[in-house]
Amino acid sequence: MFGPQNVRRRLKVDDITVTEPDVIKRAIGAAAIGNITEWYDFGVYGYLATTIDKVFFPNLPGALGAILTAALFAVAFLIRPFGGMFFGPLSDRIGRNKVLATTMVMMALGTFAIGVLPSYDAIGIAAPFLLLACRLVQGFSTGGEYGNAMTFIAEYAPDRRRGFLSSLLEVGTFSGYLLGAGVSTVIGAVLGDQQMLSWGWRLPFFLALPLGLIGVYLRSRLADTPAYLELEKQSEERESQNKVSGQFRDIFRLWPNMLACIGLVLAWNVTNYMLTAYMPSYFPTMAKLQGSGGVSDLTSQLLQIIVMAVCWIVIPIIGRLSDRFGRKIIVRLGSLALIVLSIPSLLLIRADSVAAILAGLLIMGLSLICFSATMPSTLPSLFPTVVRAGALSIAFNISVSLFGGTTSTVMTALVGTTGNLMWPAYYLIAAGIIGIVSIHRVPESNGKALWGSTPAAGSPAEARDMVREADRVQVAR
Repeated sequence: MFGPQNVRRRLKVDDITVTEPDVIKRAIGAAAIGNITEWYDFGVYGYLATTIDKVFFPNLPGALGAILTAALFAVAFLIRPFGGMFFGPLSDRIGRNKVLATTMVMMALGTFAIGVLPSYDAIGIAAPFLLLACRLVQGFSTGGEYGNAMTFIAEYAPDRRRGFLSSLLEVGTFSGYLLGAGVSTVIGAVLGDQQMLSWGWRLPFFLALPLGLIGVYLRSRLADTPAYLELEKQSEERESQNKVSGQFRDIFRLWPNMLACIGLVLAWNVTNYMLTAYMPSYFPTMAKLQGSGGVSDLTSQLLQIIVMAVCWIVIPIIGRLSDRFGRKIIVRLGSLALIVLSIPSLLLIRADSVAAILAGLLIMGLSLICFSATMPSTLPSLFPTVVRAGALSIAFNISVSLFGGTTSTVMTALVGTTGNLMWPAYYLIAAGIIGIVSIHRVPESNGKALWGSTPAAGSPAEARDMVREADRVQVAR
């Protein structure tokens, strides 16, 4: 079930789709800008959580305001599967580009709208409800954004460079996080607490609007992906195949592929949110429970930025290596790193030394990017073109919502209830085991055409070379 039947036939140059390098570059930029906007919001909201608590929940006792602020962060994850179910299949019916433009506008407006919301002091209880509405818009649009962006880049990329080019989508992810974290940290450092609470907190959210406009402009300059345009030629057949009920039936017939996708996304995103969402709150908990260690909020933020910057640099290198050695070996290495190195990593993080903490966070970050650099090229290969965006969006967002987005909440509950500070390591080990199991039966997609698509090259010379290589393989057989 993990791919089409292996039908051997001689490859001809005319069978290969050639996409010019200039067009590929614009496609990468257009897809990555959505990820930048999505993770810019993540960075801003996470770094300004304390201020948002005071603006929208000023009169609540104890930690209740902080809990509600965290709940509003989590609600965007709960709505994501619905966005995936709506926008993913829609992308398979009307095209990747139209859906990506829509989700881009929704994300940018949702983030910008938070910056213009009245505070609790101005309109009372209506303020947090308006914030909830903005978070729902963000979550719904994000559910349609990432799966479609992965599909978009994978279908544009030449077969031999899909690992590297798709990894640039995650460069956009880390760029957005670094931008959001950096802007929030700088504004917080420049402005005093009073100014920040009064109006300064709004400034980072305003930046989402120009980011969104740039994204819409870049996406409007591109035609849809070659794979989708080829599929669109079979319009009558597609109309019969892609009625909504039949479309969902075709998607869920691929349940082994869906399960593999969910497992891989679990390993990836549990690690991701453990590092980016839970670790900042782990430090004060650790200091309280073990009586030593931990760092200040500012030091924690700076350490996170350093780790994200290192990951940002290394991701495309690993993406390029995956084109040479294959995706599966890198995913296995990442999974094994989680199994073997999670306990040493957490012990370093618990040490009473900034250098040791940074080393522990870097181990976690480097384990993470074994997934971040390979998943955008691996996951689209699990599904045929006719249902690729829909199947990928649904499986991806179910996994993120159930496992990734809940990581911080689950860890907080387990550590708080048991007093055992090693729970994050145990959780990452479990994620690594699931990653190993999930990648086992997934076919190696390196250098191969996507399921249901013609082979893709970046130049006519590369297309001719692919034909010669295919002929050599046929002779060898």
